[in-house]
Amino acid sequence: MRIGTSRSVGLLTGIALAVASLGAVSGCGSQKAVASSSDKLTDRARQVAKAWDGSTAADAWRADYHPMGEVVQLPRGGLHSPADRQAYMDQNFDLRGKLPVTWPENGQVTWAAGKPLTRPLIGADESYRNLAGGRPEGKPPLTVTGVKLGEMRVATTRGPATVPAWLFTLDGYATPLKQAAIMQAAIPQSPISPASDIPGLPLNRLIRITEDGRSVTVVAVHGVCDDEPEVDVFETTGSVVLWASVAERGDKGNCTKQGKLQQVTVKLGHSVSDRVLLDALTGQPVPYKGLAGLPPSGS
Repeated sequence: MRIGTSRSVGLLTGIALAVASLGAVSGCGSQKAVASSSDKLTDRARQVAKAWDGSTAADAWRADYHPMGEVVQLPRGGLHSPADRQAYMDQNFDLRGKLPVTWPENGQVTWAAGKPLTRPLIGADESYRNLAGGRPEGKPPLTVTGVKLGEMRVATTRGPATVPAWLFTLDGYATPLKQAAIMQAAIPQSPISPASDIPGLPLNRLIRITEDGRSVTVVAVHGVCDDEPEVDVFETTGSVVLWASVAERGDKGNCTKQGKLQQVTVKLGHSVSDRVLLDALTGQPVPYKGLAGLPPSGS
């Protein structure tokens, strides 16, 4: 087993949110308690790892389809212009072609090793709604001229997988925008309850695992009057347990009960591989969400 610490590496530009519970559990003046309770947090991480290692929940997590990378891929080479990139971030799409009206009920997820998995498909209409949630007035949209079922590669808890995907042909682009069409599996019930006596907030999300699996980037929440967050890690052969802590700044000035989201990169002793990436406070897998509001990498 291994315990380590990493420092934050940069703010998510433009992202700040009011957190209703921040003043009670982590905001200005109270994150000091988080920083001073490292022993309790480390003990909690050990308990979470012990509960998950060898559990039926861990077996279910590894066996099912849980994306750990982007489920949307842009056309090859990315989007052409700032206007197109803004349209994508704004979910500003214009459908000029017709959506398919029929599709298979299920599709297969296949890995390089192991048995394929059959999962329900997301329909073309729902997939398009997931892309095109907004229509800002007066701004040029991305025009969809055709939609068909194809496939794409997605990083998962079992390694890279090939999955069915809806391919959206965009006006002016030679290759399609792809969105995975396989429904994600439900998170298995955790074998351990959330912590109720430890101050702090759960990690907001996982946004990146390096190709070699030796480094993960997560998003932590901290108060506007606090120092930058640290994310500590406790590793076993079956689990990687993470938790965030911050120290209160001495020159806090006029403090408000607000929180900031901040990227923190954590270096691991060994590759994540098929280990379960867990949040010490919730006792649940850290959810993958990517960089919400920012374009994903190209296909």
